[in-house]
Amino acid sequence: MHHVSSELLNIEDLSDIFTQNQPITISEQSKKVITDCYNFLHQKVNNSDKSYYGINTGFGSLCNIKIDTLALTELQENLVKSHACGIGDLVPQEIIQIILFLKIQSLSLGHSAVSLILVERLVDMYNKKILPVLYQMGSLGASGDLAPLAHLSLPLIGEGEVYMQNERIDSASAIKHFGWNKIKLQPKEGLALLNGTQFSTAYGVWAIIKALRLSKFADMIAAISIDAFACVTSPFDERLHKIRPHNGQITTANNIRKLLNGSALAETPKDTVQDPYAFRCVPQVHGATKDTIAHTKKVIETEINSITDNPNIFPESDAIISGGNFHAQPIALVLDFLAIAMSELGSISERRLYQLMTGQRGLPPFLTPSSGLHSGLMITQYTAASIASQNKQLCMPASVDSIVSCNGQEDHVSMAANAGTKLYKIVENVERLLAIELLAATQALSFRKLKSSPIIEEVVSKFRKEIPVIQDDRVLAKDMDKALNFIKSFDINKYL
Repeated sequence: MHHVSSELLNIEDLSDIFTQNQPITISEQSKKVITDCYNFLHQKVNNSDKSYYGINTGFGSLCNIKIDTLALTELQENLVKSHACGIGDLVPQEIIQIILFLKIQSLSLGHSAVSLILVERLVDMYNKKILPVLYQMGSLGASGDLAPLAHLSLPLIGEGEVYMQNERIDSASAIKHFGWNKIKLQPKEGLALLNGTQFSTAYGVWAIIKALRLSKFADMIAAISIDAFACVTSPFDERLHKIRPHNGQITTANNIRKLLNGSALAETPKDTVQDPYAFRCVPQVHGATKDTIAHTKKVIETEINSITDNPNIFPESDAIISGGNFHAQPIALVLDFLAIAMSELGSISERRLYQLMTGQRGLPPFLTPSSGLHSGLMITQYTAASIASQNKQLCMPASVDSIVSCNGQEDHVSMAANAGTKLYKIVENVERLLAIELLAATQALSFRKLKSSPIIEEVVSKFRKEIPVIQDDRVLAKDMDKALNFIKSFDINKYL
C-alpha cells in the first residue's frame, strides 16, 4: 500500500508502485491539507465579489467574463466537456495509470482547492483499475495537458469511456457497476483537473523507467558483440576513462569490463590494432545516453513532486495566485533530449549489427554456415536499418515549435505532449533494435571456439533455451519476436 503524501517521490518509488500493483490511499496529512485548501477557497468565493481566474470567470481569452455564483458548477462541468477534444491513437493503459497516479499526487499536495471526495474518487478509480480512455493528440503542453486531462476527468461526471478489466465501456456503466454517484464539480475543480503536466510527465516517467533498463541491456548486448567480433579490450581500460571522467562513460566502461571478465575470447591477443567505433566507442556513446537519462530523471522527479495547475491556492498566506506553472517547457526539452539520446543507443546498435554481418574477423557473411544457399541474418539488418531510420525521423524536437492558440492568450506553447508520444515510439524501437542485435551477437558467438566470460556464457545459455542457433534459413520474424520477449522478461539487474 502506498500512502499519497507530501513526501518526495522518485522514479524508483514509482517503478515499485506500478510493477508491484500497489494500491494507494491518501495519508491523514494529505486529507487535512486538501480539506483546508478547499475550505479556504470557498470562504473566499462566498464572501467576496472579487474575480478569480477560472473559479468565477471564463477561461483562456474569456478570463474577463464574470460568472454568476449559481452557475459555478455548470462552469466547471462545461470546461471538462468542452475540452475533451482528444483524437488519434489511444493512449496505452500503462501510461493512463501513471497519469492518473500523478494527478492524484498533485491534487493531494494542498494547493488546488479540490474536495476530498473528488480525490478519493480518483483513488478508487486507480485502485479498481478504472482507467479513462485517452487519445494521444490534443495537448499543446502549455495551459496544461488540457485535452487528455479532460478525457481523464470525464468519468467523474459520468461522461466519456473507461477501460474496466481491459474492456472499453462507457463511464456511466462503470459508475453504475460500483454504485457510485456522479461528482458535482465545485468551483476550481474542473480547472484543477485539466491544468497540469501529468500527461507529458507520465510519458517521461514511463520512458525513464524503460530507458534505465534498456541502457543496461545495451551494455550487455554490446559486450556479447565485442567478444563475438574479436575486439581488443584496451578501449575499456579504466585509465582511459579517468582522464575523461563523464559519469556515464565511466559506468559503461566498468560494465563492459565486468561483463567480459574471465573471457578467453577477450584475453586472446588480436591481430587488429583498433576496432570500428560502434565497438570501440561504446563507453562514450552509451555513457552519454546514461548521462542524458540521469538529467531527464532529475527534471521529471522535480515535476512529479510539483503543483502544475492554475491558479494556486495558499491558505497559509491568504492568497490565490494566478501564474504559469502549467507550462511544460521543462518537460518538453528533456523529453526531446532523451529521445535523441535513446535514438543514438539504437543507432550504434544497428552499426554493430551491420559489422557482424560483413564476413570479417573469421565470421561467415550474414552469420550463416552456408552462405549463398542460405541468406542467414541478412535481412534482419534491413529491418534494423528501417527502425533506426524511423527513430532519426522522430527525433525532430517538438519543443522548438509553438503555435498560437486561444485568441493569442496562449501565445507560446511547449508541445511537450507531442515530445512524449514521439519518445514512446523511439524507446519501443530501441528495444526492438537491441533484440535484433542480441539475435545476431549470440549467433556470431556460436562460431567462436573459445569461451566468452562466465556472465556472457550464462546469459547466452538462457537465450539458447528460447532460440536455438540458426543453421538453415527459417522465418526470422519469430526469432526476433522471441528475442524481444527475452529482453522484456530477463532480469538484467542480476548482472548490472
